[in-house]
Amino acid sequence: MVPSRELFEQHGLRCTRQRVALFDTLRACVTHPTAEELFQLAGVRTLGLSRATVYNTLVALCEAGLARRLATGSGVWRFDADTTEHLHVQMRDSSEIRDVPEDLGDRLIRNVPRELLSEIEKTLGVKIDGVCIQLLARRA
Repeated sequence: MVPSRELFEQHGLRCTRQRVALFDTLRACVTHPTAEELFQLAGVRTLGLSRATVYNTLVALCEAGLARRLATGSGVWRFDADTTEHLHVQMRDSSEIRDVPEDLGDRLIRNVPRELLSEIEKTLGVKIDGVCIQLLARRA
């Protein structure tokens, strides 16, 4: 894994102790935390961390391409430091978002009919560069 400081430099992002702590915490999370959850997780070990710093850092990370914002439908945003193309499942009974295992997600995306994508491109006059699918679920 590339060290945070090196990634910040590569993406033209100012490197501070708080930003590194937040990014490292986000990278270690598999839960796709909200800003408040990230504040709670990182704030315990980072003195001087404010909620404003968390929000501002998340904006900077997303703008730099080191994280992404995930809509939950409930007005709460969750964040993911894995910016590779992968699928998520959003739980309907909470704002929880989970990663779909890579092999299953890849199989789903590979099976999206190419002719349907071509028809959408023609109808809308666009070129589709990728497919992003979010699955909605409830506990079984």
